[in-house]
Amino acid sequence: MEKDKLSKIIEAAKLYYLLDYNQHDIAKVLGVSRPTVSRLLQAAKSEGIVQITIKDPMENVESLAKALEEIFGLKKAIVVSIPQYEGAIIKTFLGEAAAAFLNEIVVDGDIIGVTWGTTIYHAAVELKQKAVNNVKVVQLKGGVSHSETNTYASEILYLFGKAFNTAPHYLPLPAIVDHPVVKQAMEADRHIKRILDLGKQANIAMFTVGPVREESLLFQLGYFSQSDLDSLYGKAVGDICSRFFDSDGMICNESLNGRTLGIDLDELKRKDHSILVAGGQNKIEGIYGALKGCYANILVTDHFTAQFLLEKIGENTR
Repeated sequence: MEKDKLSKIIEAAKLYYLLDYNQHDIAKVLGVSRPTVSRLLQAAKSEGIVQITIKDPMENVESLAKALEEIFGLKKAIVVSIPQYEGAIIKTFLGEAAAAFLNEIVVDGDIIGVTWGTTIYHAAVELKQKAVNNVKVVQLKGGVSHSETNTYASEILYLFGKAFNTAPHYLPLPAIVDHPVVKQAMEADRHIKRILDLGKQANIAMFTVGPVREESLLFQLGYFSQSDLDSLYGKAVGDICSRFFDSDGMICNESLNGRTLGIDLDELKRKDHSILVAGGQNKIEGIYGALKGCYANILVTDHFTAQFLLEKIGENTR
């Protein structure tokens, strides 16, 4: 190619693609006709001087979702593209996605089990009313404590009940008690037993995973003794329904687990839709452990967390 022609092709390409000149203005600058500018720009692409790449964020999240489904054996992974990897933003976006998915799958006669916490509260707020019959909503774990920290348990149950036209079933108990005998006495009450059994019967469960950190919601409720904390730090990677597990999804402290009120983690494996809604840097280890333990068959997460989970899989298989 002649040097003069190549020079004009490059100059036309720079003006058009880098400086946002239109073809009419480029023609004036180069002293050529507008059709000539069009031919110069076409030549820039055909000669490889200009290479156009289209990054489709939807394509990326779909590939991440597919990889998560294959690796962890999930029925479905929903990966949400978020603008910033920040806690409040993550919960808002995941709440919208989780609510939309739940609205899509709920049909007449379903029993929906839910937990508490800020992530599930964001999903509850986003729920739209759906005309269904005989749907039941039940609380999967206790949430009463002496702390003034809000668990959003009552708000979540109310919003879920409102969305699906039903009166929710509350579990008016602490998540963790001091002695196993106290737990046994509570579970023996026929009213409490009825709610716990309803949680077992639920074909849909929606929950999140809590990080093992002093500032996390569960740790602010005053349930734990110092020996409880010592047994969790450095070993547990997260909790679901206040039941703590390690990176392989195995229960960490059987004594603590024996004092925990609410659904057993093995029960989550039996649900038609066991929906884990979680994302963020401090939840990656917990999500990974939950998926390794097969406690969820549906995951709703963000694209940053999805990428980190896949990288973690790669690190553990080296």
